[in-house]
Amino acid sequence: MNQLNKPIRVRLLHDAEEYFAGLDKKTKEKFLRSFEKTEMGTKGKWFEPLSGSNGIWEFRIRDQYHFYRMLAFWDKTESSNTLILGTHGFNKKTNKTPKQEIQKAEKLKSIYFKSK
Repeated sequence: MNQLNKPIRVRLLHDAEEYFAGLDKKTKEKFLRSFEKTEMGTKGKWFEPLSGSNGIWEFRIRDQYHFYRMLAFWDKTESSNTLILGTHGFNKKTNKTPKQEIQKAEKLKSIYFKSK
């Protein structure tokens, strides 16, 4: 159990679901393993906070040619679970996360909390 004694659950918002659906099987499996490890409360380089953001985290997957990223944020307001919500994903050729992707995740986070 994690430090909050509440189960962690990873959920994908619409844009993240669409991104995930378009990935190849091997990359999907890598993301699923990252989600599972995170839900077990294990920390690692596959899921880290992004500096210079407003509470945005990044699931990181890499293969020989690409960096795959899915941005996310935490919702600790649920009474029974701590949720990690994936906002969207993208592929890139370098390890630096584009500022516009962080801004998109921050916007989706804001919309999510306003709709609660």
